[in-house]
Amino acid sequence: MQQKYMQKCIELAKLGEGGTSPNPLVGCVITDEFDNVIATGYHKKYGENHAERDALLKINKGDGDTLYVNLEPCSHFGKTPPCTDIIIEKDIKHVVVGMLDPNPSVSGIDKLKAAGIDVTVGVLEDECKKLNEVFIKNIKEKKTFVAIKTATTLDGKIATSSGSSKWITGEKAREEVHRIRRRYDAIMTSSTTVIADNPKMEHKKKIILDRELKTDLKSQIYKQGEIYVFNEKEDDLEGNINFIKTPVKDGKISLEFVFEKLYELGIMSVLIECGGKLNGKALKYADKIYHFLAPKITGDNSAKSCFDYKKITKISECTNYKIDSVEFFDPDILLTYYPIDKNT
Repeated sequence: MQQKYMQKCIELAKLGEGGTSPNPLVGCVITDEFDNVIATGYHKKYGENHAERDALLKINKGDGDTLYVNLEPCSHFGKTPPCTDIIIEKDIKHVVVGMLDPNPSVSGIDKLKAAGIDVTVGVLEDECKKLNEVFIKNIKEKKTFVAIKTATTLDGKIATSSGSSKWITGEKAREEVHRIRRRYDAIMTSSTTVIADNPKMEHKKKIILDRELKTDLKSQIYKQGEIYVFNEKEDDLEGNINFIKTPVKDGKISLEFVFEKLYELGIMSVLIECGGKLNGKALKYADKIYHFLAPKITGDNSAKSCFDYKKITKISECTNYKIDSVEFFDPDILLTYYPIDKNT
């Protein structure tokens, strides 16, 4: 029963994707003494009620017996009052928690136990950690979570040698890309992609790496959103476009500087969508890769590859990854994988 309701918490939490950053994704389920669900809630938007408060405000004192939540309840004042206080006020008897908060200053469990509430911790813990992988990195490492999205043929090509790439994947896969984008604070691309494809990349925040400021500000990508252009020439603000002067190493924008700056700007997660060269350079920093595979083979050695950044002579020199999931978006599949050294 605990796992069933914790899974429900995770499903509720996902409803807040794209709205809670820099806060975590949290869902809550409350049951009565007979294990019947009497209220649910989730954190909908940063600054609004946390999941526990959202659910507890729907019941009267003494109605709830057990509260399920995927993340340890907060015990401090922020944008909203402590969740532990209202849990105690509503006379909840038992709290079931998926995972502890990675912030060591949070002591919600201790406060609940001190109030005489029975607490269980660690139900579906791995699933709860995956749900809030962005939040965990932000808190533990003080860094932006970096993901890469690519779409390729079976032989790893993102475009023909002439640059033709529309469309490698089908409509269902492209719809899933839009859902993935919503999970991230910003999307990032390169000047090469902007010039070659003139993409819209609809998102509230967009990052463009344009070392020499070659892109046309009338391009579709500049028409909406809060935009940051990392370049080697100037710091400036022009309408919705923020130009950020950036160090250059070996003729390339310093990605280390870019990701450090994004964190300073409050951008807690970024999804990279670009060509093989930037994808390859970004692998060093990537926490997660979304790789769509279309059942097509180009058979063209000159076609463009999705990760084009180094030459090796031995297979042992490959960078290794762990495949986390395989999903079907007919006729394509989505492989989601993580660098092994970030998971061991």
